[in-house]
Amino acid sequence: MKDLFGKALMDYQSGNYTEDLVTSTSISDEDVLPLPYLFRDYKDMPKLEQKALKLAKGKTLDVGCGAGSHSLFLQSKGIDVSAIDTSRGAVEVAKQRGVHHVAQKNILDETATYDTILLLMNGTGIFQELSQTKKYLTHLKSLLNPNGQILIDSSDIKYMYEDDDGGFWQDLNADYYGEIDYFLCYKGEKEQPMKWLYLDFGTFQSECRTVGIQCQMAMEGPHYDYLARLTV
Repeated sequence: MKDLFGKALMDYQSGNYTEDLVTSTSISDEDVLPLPYLFRDYKDMPKLEQKALKLAKGKTLDVGCGAGSHSLFLQSKGIDVSAIDTSRGAVEVAKQRGVHHVAQKNILDETATYDTILLLMNGTGIFQELSQTKKYLTHLKSLLNPNGQILIDSSDIKYMYEDDDGGFWQDLNADYYGEIDYFLCYKGEKEQPMKWLYLDFGTFQSECRTVGIQCQMAMEGPHYDYLARLTV
């Protein structure tokens, strides 16, 4: 991976902000992801993220921390938070912004235990495919302290397949409709495509149940999105 996401964050952090990230998926056209949005304060975060941060307690792990906005807010509230991201640039930016404990790491390589694990900005994306969901959930479960919780958000993107008559176009022979390919472009460079997973709440509940996790709706968003609270 070229870590274009990390490069973009580093540019913004160092005052070299000249253009935004450009994203697209296998089912959608190009869209702009403004870099300032990735450095947002609590007041500018979506309600689902604000809700998750309010529910966070105890020793907390911020998975996919990006520029560290969530971790910085939790730190300001006196919460003991550790942050991880697979992007080297993101980790460096989070350090520069003042996140105390941050490391470049894949969640599957994490071994410490926590009272709260946060996975926000479509946290189910890191599962990549429906078939891998149980593996990730089993590992996340192993990282929870007694009475711990996982706060994770996602969206039901079924609406992306809606036709003009209100019906839904789905290939029954294809993979789960929430599995997409995600493309990132920055300053004319293209990143290697990523697999990314959106999970509807019903399917997510079923996947959790198979590994002994309770999945509750913590909050519904305005556009088919939701925040789930997972407990053992």
